[in-house]
Amino acid sequence: MPDPRLRPVNGGTAHSLVSLRGIAKHFPGVIANADVDLDIRAGEIHALLGENGAGKSTLMNILTGIYQADAGEIAIDGKPVRFGSPLDAIAAGIGMVHQHFKLVQAFTVAENIHLGWGETPRLASARQLEARTAAIAEKFNLAVRPDARIHALSAGEQQRVEILRVLARDARVLILDEPTAVLTPSEARELFKALDAFRKSGNAVIFISHKLHEVLEISDRVTVLRGGRKVATHETKDCDHRMLAGLMVGREIVLGNYRDRSAEPGNDARPTVLELRNVCADDQRGLPALRNIDLAIRAGEILGIAGVAGNGQRELSQVITGIRPLVSGEILVGGKAVSHQDAAAFAAFGIGHIPEDRLRSGLAPSLSIDDNVVIREYKTDAVSRGPFFDPRAANRLARTIAADAEVAIPDFGMPVRNLSGGNQQRLVARREIRIARKVLVAAYPSRGLDIGAINTMLRYFVELRNQGVAVVLISEDLEELLSLSDRIAVLYEGRIMSVFDAESADMETIGLLMGGQTAAAPATSGARS
Repeated sequence: MPDPRLRPVNGGTAHSLVSLRGIAKHFPGVIANADVDLDIRAGEIHALLGENGAGKSTLMNILTGIYQADAGEIAIDGKPVRFGSPLDAIAAGIGMVHQHFKLVQAFTVAENIHLGWGETPRLASARQLEARTAAIAEKFNLAVRPDARIHALSAGEQQRVEILRVLARDARVLILDEPTAVLTPSEARELFKALDAFRKSGNAVIFISHKLHEVLEISDRVTVLRGGRKVATHETKDCDHRMLAGLMVGREIVLGNYRDRSAEPGNDARPTVLELRNVCADDQRGLPALRNIDLAIRAGEILGIAGVAGNGQRELSQVITGIRPLVSGEILVGGKAVSHQDAAAFAAFGIGHIPEDRLRSGLAPSLSIDDNVVIREYKTDAVSRGPFFDPRAANRLARTIAADAEVAIPDFGMPVRNLSGGNQQRLVARREIRIARKVLVAAYPSRGLDIGAINTMLRYFVELRNQGVAVVLISEDLEELLSLSDRIAVLYEGRIMSVFDAESADMETIGLLMGGQTAAAPATSGARS
């Protein structure tokens, strides 16, 4: 868990580093922001909450110079400013780390830190850039490997590089968009320590997150947006989960236990729809990632996969959906061996996939929303007439899927990367649910979603389960797994530690198994039973 709540310097009386007054922004058919006021004080962590489409990203894009407001003004240290570009905002001390990192994967950490920076020495050698990077990292207490290539780093390490890029340019206000979405608990703790040091120097952090427990733990004040307007700003000490959720969505949100199966047959009575027998697979580096996996997935159940990120979850989801080849072992769908089939064949079998990285694995960022939403059904009568693709039919289907996903889209022809991360996730989810006749594999489906969207997503899974579809839910959120799953399998270093009924599970036992300890393991229902 993060450190206890951090408090602003000067007893909460610090001056405003940034003031936004009456900010408004309109897009065709959409009011993104309307008359928004926001003050960010020196020495505070200020959380910004709101559902997807509430206007958070637009407001921050205005503050960072990506967009220009249609009305309103921005003041830094009480002086009005106008940002014509992100360079103007950076020069004024405003820096943002986006949810999807913008690093050059083939470059080193040092090269990424210095890329496009006016203070980068001309004709500097790689060793000089690495030395400068090491000094910057030490100054801000963010450990990095200056000579490492970005593609070889974990998500947490890449995030530190993004933050260092901003801080090296003398940022006084650091904006973080869903900063813990791809971090392990230990990486999140390290991030919060760095934020604590940053704010104690009289700087400020704008913390955008859907994880209410983190907001309550680390922020000093909270501002909530809804429908493009500011609903309220409160001291965090005066808030709780229910209050914030209600402010965000405008109604009471109840996330309960979804495992009421009193009228359903027990696990043992449900047929196995997909089975892994002694499956081994390598990761993208060619190193063992899955080790002798035996797992039976049954019709009409939600099978939760628990584990700390990096223990084979990605490879397991890819194996089950035909993306990653096996080194050895066997996969059966409906009792038939399909181990050497490709991803298209697995989709034809009725296996849907909500991937961990929706933007790179679930979508083609440069293609239109139309193309991305119907891509799984190109060969069906829904979008084709014989061998010919029908754009009008594709648009009709895309609009239907978007409506089911409750995503408002002004232009279906624009690149899908222009949508918020949460809306991308919702579209991918509804697209994959359409083809999941037998199994839906959902890897971290709640990442980047607001509490209302999470509630809707989880109910999608319950509806699928109740229709007889198997759902494989991969998550680091143990509360989510315990409230939703019928059985839980714990994955550690590519091995299934145990599989047991969720009703008999507890967090302490799961936590021990996630750490590789087996002494306190519960009685299992059998990995293949």
